[in-house]
Amino acid sequence: MSDVLTKAEGRDQARLLARGVCRLLEDMGYASLTEFTLASGRRIDVMALGRDGELLAVEIKSCLADFRSDGKWPEYLEWCERLFFAVPPDFPHEVLPADCGLIVADAWAAEMLRIPPRQAVAAARRKAVTLRFARTAGQRLGRLLDPRGTQPL
Repeated sequence: MSDVLTKAEGRDQARLLARGVCRLLEDMGYASLTEFTLASGRRIDVMALGRDGELLAVEIKSCLADFRSDGKWPEYLEWCERLFFAVPPDFPHEVLPADCGLIVADAWAAEMLRIPPRQAVAAARRKAVTLRFARTAGQRLGRLLDPRGTQPL
């Protein structure tokens, strides 16, 4: 694994990893959205909503340099019940926080290697995130039907 990718390579790698992650989450019964923007303005790589309303956040790290240069991920903890890192197969797992989940992914599939304990999210925040998730999904679907027809959140 390269410790450093160009910005374009990192974006391409992250997009491919997101596809594998979303496939895994769908197989597990979750609906997922990529590039989900929170009310705080931060953007989570993948946000997933379970059948029971569980909120999962997945932070994708395409290489070690990407992980080391990004300190914003702890801010996601208050917006989800479980936070996962998704990394390529050759990423050094030992550098990732032990209290977060671990998903190893490629463009075609993914596997959860570590599942963190479920943390409570305040009821008002849960409702707000769930409504934002639903509205975002609806708007994205609407843009597929009519690219001019919907406004961003």
